[in-house]
Amino acid sequence: MRLSEVHPFFYHMRIKQFQWTRYVQDFFSKKTFARRMSHDNLPYSCKKHQSLLRRKLGESDPRLQENKIVNLQLAANRLDGICIRPGETFSFWKLVGKTTAERGFIEGLLLSQGKVITGVGGGICQLANLLYWMGLHTPLEIVERHHHHFDPFPDDHRVLPFGSGASVFYNYIDLRLYNPTEQTFQFRVWLTDEHLRGVIFSDQPWSYSYHIKEKKHRFLREDNKTYRENEIWRDTIDKKTGNIIKEEMLMANFSEVKYKVEGL
Repeated sequence: MRLSEVHPFFYHMRIKQFQWTRYVQDFFSKKTFARRMSHDNLPYSCKKHQSLLRRKLGESDPRLQENKIVNLQLAANRLDGICIRPGETFSFWKLVGKTTAERGFIEGLLLSQGKVITGVGGGICQLANLLYWMGLHTPLEIVERHHHHFDPFPDDHRVLPFGSGASVFYNYIDLRLYNPTEQTFQFRVWLTDEHLRGVIFSDQPWSYSYHIKEKKHRFLREDNKTYRENEIWRDTIDKKTGNIIKEEMLMANFSEVKYKVEGL
């Protein structure tokens, strides 16, 4: 058993260590982080997406979803309009900042150490999921992305493949995208009454489109536990010809399932 699992004090000290390590790494890094904001849309739309704000998540308190919406609005306000210029790196946490009560964030659902808990700022992974999904439909390079190693809730109105999201935890579990091109990309994100919505724009047309697909999805039992696995693949498509010019596997997921699966 790790020391951080013995007592909450050691767990929080370990988090502080990770956070300070990230501070130091970024201080001495030669990366240029995206900071420029613009609320004038760039002329070319690359990808748009939306996700429901309210979904049934097991037996969790529905009020926590209302709290999540508050947190999402605060985080979206910090990101909306960010421009990722050539050679720049987008960092979720460099823009959102620490999700503290002093900054208006409130209790929401968090996934931590294989458990569903509550914590200030909970629920903003939904925004990271949206940004990551849109980023996969551009030439932006995913240089840092994390995902949960367990599946906490049964699917409810899921429209994206399992395991295609992004987990974030201040500040060392980040979502970072690098722009290797000669053009600028821009994230626009906002909330409606029912959805979190986003669009990624560019200042120039791009010659390719992208299609994300799932392969080898299944549930299985091992050592009296249930697991879920799949593969996420991406096709790069030439817009002029419609031909697939590249097929690549982005990730292979294998996660413990925390709910009952019929038939297993």
